Amino acid sequence: MDRIRKKYRKRPPIDEELLKKHSRGEGVNVQVATSKIKSKIQKQKLERNERVIDHTIKAAARAELLLTEDYGCLEADPGYSTMFYKQKQIAENADITSATKHFTLRLGFGCYRIRYTKNGRHLLLGGRKGHVAALDWVTKNLACEMNVMESVHDVSWLHIETMYAVAQKSWVYVYDNQGIELHCIKQMHNVNRLEFLPYHFLLASASREGYLTWLDTSIGQLVTKPTNTRLGNIHVMTQNPSNAVLCVGDSKGVVSMWSPNSKRPLAKMLCHTQAIRACAVHPHGTYMATSCPAGLLKVWDVRQLSGPVFNYRTRYPVQQLSYSQRGHLAMGMGNVVEIFRPAAEGMRPYLRHRGQGSVTSLHFCPFEDVLGVGTSIGVASLLVPGSGEANYDALESNPFQTKAQRREAEVKALLDKIQPELITMDPVAITEVDVPSLRHKVEEKNKLLFLKPKSIDYKPRRTKAKGKGGTAKVIKNKKILKDRNRKEFINILRKAKSRPDTKKNGPKKNYGVLNRFVSESR
Repeated sequence: MDRIRKKYRKRPPIDEELLKKHSRGEGVNVQVATSKIKSKIQKQKLERNERVIDHTIKAAARAELLLTEDYGCLEADPGYSTMFYKQKQIAENADITSATKHFTLRLGFGCYRIRYTKNGRHLLLGGRKGHVAALDWVTKNLACEMNVMESVHDVSWLHIETMYAVAQKSWVYVYDNQGIELHCIKQMHNVNRLEFLPYHFLLASASREGYLTWLDTSIGQLVTKPTNTRLGNIHVMTQNPSNAVLCVGDSKGVVSMWSPNSKRPLAKMLCHTQAIRACAVHPHGTYMATSCPAGLLKVWDVRQLSGPVFNYRTRYPVQQLSYSQRGHLAMGMGNVVEIFRPAAEGMRPYLRHRGQGSVTSLHFCPFEDVLGVGTSIGVASLLVPGSGEANYDALESNPFQTKAQRREAEVKALLDKIQPELITMDPVAITEVDVPSLRHKVEEKNKLLFLKPKSIDYKPRRTKAKGKGGTAKVIKNKKILKDRNRKEFINILRKAKSRPDTKKNGPKKNYGVLNRFVSESR
C-alpha cells in the first residue's frame, strides 16, 4: 500500500481507451488560437472552456468505475456453436433469478402481440380473439385481464405502466391497469399498428386505409389531420428511437419515413423488390433491418440511406424482427426464432429456438437478457445472455421505481416534453443556427438603430427690404426646422417599435386542460 501511495500521490491515471471513448474530438489548439486573439478576456474564456471540456471527459471516464455490472454472453467449447444450446440447458445453468424469467404461457385466444414498458418491468399482451392482460412479469403479479369481445390488432403502453392503448376492431381504446376503459379514440379507426413516442407523448397509429395519425396524449388532441400515405393497408410500421420518425413498409419494397410536420415522406428507401414483411430499427438509430417474402434479410445504415451493409439469406421468410439494447437482432420465421449478435460477430446465428406456434410478435425486454415472443398459441419468454443493457440510468428508466418516484418522473417528463414540430430526420438540426435569417435580422436591427434623419437643405428667400432678414435669423429658422424634423423621426421610430406583433396577437393555440399553465405573454 505504501508503494502504491508513493506512486499515485494525487489521483491514479485514467486508461487511454476510456478517454477515447468519452472524447469530444481534437478540440482547439489554445496556443495557436490565442496568438491570433488580441483581447485578454477572450483568451481567458477560450482557455477556461478547454479546461472545462477536458475535466468533463476525465470525470466521465472515471465514472465508469460506478458501472459495476458487466455484459454476459454464451461461450461454446472449441468445435461447438452456441446456436445448438437449448433454452432448457441455459435455464438449468443460470442462477435462480434468471431461470425464473424463462417461461411459456399457453393461451388459446389467437395470435398475440406483446409490449414491454420502457423500464422493462411490466408486460402487456393482446390476443387476436380479444384477450388483453397486463402483468408484472418479474414477480408474476397480474394487474388486469379481460376479454374485449372484439378482435385486437395491436397493443401499446403509454408513458406510464398504469395506462395502455389497444387497437380493437373499429377504434383505439385506452385502459388503465385495472382494466377500466378511460377513452375511446374514434379519430383512430381500423388501426393495424400502434407506436408510442415517449419523449413527445404521441400515440401514432397506422390504419387499414393507409392513414397515419398522431395523437398528443398529454392534451388528448390530434397533432395534425390524419395523413394519407396512399400505401393501402399498412401492416409494417416501427419508429426510429433516435429521431421519432415512423418507418412504414409497403407492398412495393419501399420503406418510407414520416413525420407529423409533412404530408409527404421525409425519405424513401427501396429495400427489396418484393413487399416488406418486417422492419426494425436499432435503438441508437444507426441501422435498420428489413425482410421480404423471398427469404432475404438486409441491414441498412439509416444515416447514409445508401446500399445495405449486411445481407443474409434465410431458409424461410422472416415475418418478425426486433433489436435489443445491445444490438442483438431477433428474427421470427414460422415457429423458429433466431438471434444474431452484432454484425461484427459473423454470419452464424447466436441462438436458435423452435417453438410450438408460429411467431407473431417479438420484443426484447429493456435491461434484461430476455426476449418476449408472441405466438399463435400464447407467449414465451426466452433467455438471451448479453442482449440487455447491464447498467441503467435511474433518472431515465428505473425498473425498481416506487409510486412516488413514478409520479415525479411523470411530472418531469411532461416538463421536458418535446414538441412534435421538432421531429425531423436530423435530430441535431435544432442546435444549428439559421445563418441567413440571423444575418437578415441583424442587418434590419442595425438599420433601425443607426438610421439618421434626412438632412434639410434650407435656402432662405432673399428679401430686399431693410431689417427683414439677416444671417442670425436664417440660422435660427434652420435650427427650428431641424428640431421639428428630428421630433417627427423619433415619433416614427416609436410607432414602429410599439407596432403590435401579428404573431403574438394572433389566435392562441388551445392546449385544453393545460391552458392555465400558458403565460399571457404568448
